[in-house]
Amino acid sequence: MILIDSTIVSVANPAILRGLHTDIDSVIWATSAYLLAFAVPLLITGRLGDRFGPKRLYLAGLVIFTLASFWCGFAGSIGALIAARAVQGFGGSLISPQSMAVITRIVPPEKRGAALGLWGATAGVATLVGPIAGGLLVDGLGWEWIFFVNVPIGVIGFVLALRFVPNLPTHPHRFDLLGVLLSAVGLFLLVFGLQEGETYDWGVIAGPISVWGLIVTGAVVLVAFVVQQRFTRQEPLVPLELFRDRNFSLANIAISALGFTVTTFSLPLVFFFQVVRGMTPTQSALMLAPMAVVNIGLAPVVGRLVDRVHPRLLAVSGLVLFSVATFLYAALLDPAVPWGVLLLPSVVLGLANALTWSPVSSTATRGLPQRQAGAGSGIYNTTRQIGGVIGSAAIAVLIQARLAADLPGGETGTGGLSFAGRLPSALQAGFTHAMAQSLLLPAIVVLVGAVAVAFFVRPRAAAWSAPQHQAPAAPTGVTSGA
Repeated sequence: MILIDSTIVSVANPAILRGLHTDIDSVIWATSAYLLAFAVPLLITGRLGDRFGPKRLYLAGLVIFTLASFWCGFAGSIGALIAARAVQGFGGSLISPQSMAVITRIVPPEKRGAALGLWGATAGVATLVGPIAGGLLVDGLGWEWIFFVNVPIGVIGFVLALRFVPNLPTHPHRFDLLGVLLSAVGLFLLVFGLQEGETYDWGVIAGPISVWGLIVTGAVVLVAFVVQQRFTRQEPLVPLELFRDRNFSLANIAISALGFTVTTFSLPLVFFFQVVRGMTPTQSALMLAPMAVVNIGLAPVVGRLVDRVHPRLLAVSGLVLFSVATFLYAALLDPAVPWGVLLLPSVVLGLANALTWSPVSSTATRGLPQRQAGAGSGIYNTTRQIGGVIGSAAIAVLIQARLAADLPGGETGTGGLSFAGRLPSALQAGFTHAMAQSLLLPAIVVLVGAVAVAFFVRPRAAAWSAPQHQAPAAPTGVTSGA
């Protein structure tokens, strides 16, 4: 549901921009607010799953996410949509670490690659269904229905989780509230400064507050957060000893780069397909369908290979192919390029995704002790989301800067474009060039992840024993194992 929501929104961005009479920066803030509210609590929601049971947190997250989807659909302004998306992101932060923690705790290490391969294939289904469903809904019913569609999924997911997800043993934890405050403030200041920099011409926002002041302050606060985690006498949000595991550290670098890239690469493409080529949301979604189809087919196969071969071989190949495909998109974008040619990079992206997610995820958690499964998966998911948050802010800045440089009168045109249908032919070349240049950013960043996983060592699992969880709970009750 989380992935479907993300991919649906990416296809619907031009329609939301028109429907709420706003600009690119504000529309991207709807995604950034979601990602920020998703990322910040992950450090504590993973630990809450350890303390109160992943099943309880999972169910609570489903309820919040589903109700927030109603709010998104009824939002009458961009401000209301941004607020609703933030609440939706918080619901997602309760859900996400629990699924990975449950897999880590109930599946033996030697079979975990196959389990995460199936997990990745499910994500592949979402990346296929999301854009196509989003296109059909936007074309047929309006952008509001990309959020309403989450409601039946949330209800079905709640019933199935209540019935089939096992209750697992809990572990006592104390929570570092100062750490939560420092991480939240640091991330917000950093992301707000990055994304709003172009709006304020990288100068003064109000009074003594400047864009660069926010960015620097955010970075300083995040450094203070790391120092505080090192010396706190309470149980830290980020147990720094986990980073002594080489593969865990490298996997976090890789997943941050991948989160950055996945969040950023589709936005310039969707705008190109709809604004330059005049495609409908459904047609633009189908341009990315080969990626999802290839991923669905290959993810389970790669998952089985992870348990047999060195994950470094698969992960490096996948991340390099991700970069190659994105560079290929940047090279091919042209107002007159045949649409069939643009399907080739999508196929390469499908292969890249299949080779990347399971090897990186299973290697990250393979050596973690059972009692820290929630903390480890929370940190891992947080770094992925932080990459996405920074990517969302960075791509907004880059798109605005390139449009200002490449469009006639661009210094005032970035927010003034109506995006109502296809651009006039006189503007298409400049707009296309801006989108192609924007794609170079994710293509370069994902190579950082490739360098990181190149230093993976063959995983050695920590001592592991199957959890003594209870039988699946009856539909009438939700209890936590002792």
